[in-house]
Amino acid sequence: MGHDAAIGVFDSGVGGLTVAKAIMAALPKERIIYFGDTARVPYGGKSRETVTKYTEQIIRFLLTKEVKALVIACNTMSALALDTVEKNLSIPIIGVVKPGALAASKVTKNKRIGVIATESTISSGLYVHYIGQIDPEIEVLGKACPLFCPLVEEGMLSDPVTTEMAKRYLDGLIHQDIDTLILGCTHYPLLTETIAEVVGKQVTLVNPAYETAKELKELLKSEALLAQQPENASHSFYVSDSVEKFQSFAARILHLDAVSAENIHIEEY
Repeated sequence: MGHDAAIGVFDSGVGGLTVAKAIMAALPKERIIYFGDTARVPYGGKSRETVTKYTEQIIRFLLTKEVKALVIACNTMSALALDTVEKNLSIPIIGVVKPGALAASKVTKNKRIGVIATESTISSGLYVHYIGQIDPEIEVLGKACPLFCPLVEEGMLSDPVTTEMAKRYLDGLIHQDIDTLILGCTHYPLLTETIAEVVGKQVTLVNPAYETAKELKELLKSEALLAQQPENASHSFYVSDSVEKFQSFAARILHLDAVSAENIHIEEY
């Protein structure tokens, strides 16, 4: 692929827009082709086999767009499917788990890190594994927050219901003296204000999206794939359901006047 080909970014729904936004800021010359599997969200309670099947379908679709690199902007897919799908690819692919684990390991002072994520990501133990490789003395405390994803998908970012669920989910972690909290699902940064208010100023929030964008930049540089075109490249958006709802949400998250998206029958791939 040429250096001016697009980057494929994909997620189970709208959460991956937080990663796309970070990439747009870090790499303004790069074109992004984004796919959100809005018809089948959430992925958090699905089996490894199902998540891998969905990931492979999305990758096959994005490869028809001749992308030069892929970013799995979903912690569940990164945890359950990345190792499998990367074996059959001829282009670079990265996930969001490793960058998040590395960032949190650098931030923590008392070596007690909390991770909030989907049930599948927590049960995979991947954050525990990666952080343990970096520093075996760090204790990682995980908490599944399955209702956060649908609350975000419904646009309930500042709703009292969301605040109440955050209190219920995070109370146990707060009382275990964590000083760092990984937002281990790309939907969760959209709830940053609510989560920060609940955990307090003594806890540093880590958003893997920023770290993923930095890793992608280094990867493209090492592969001589950095775009040479002018800044503010145009981006394309695809979803598997509800174009109108996605367009409105994406425009808000990305701070754009308008977003145009196209519906794709992803199960055909």
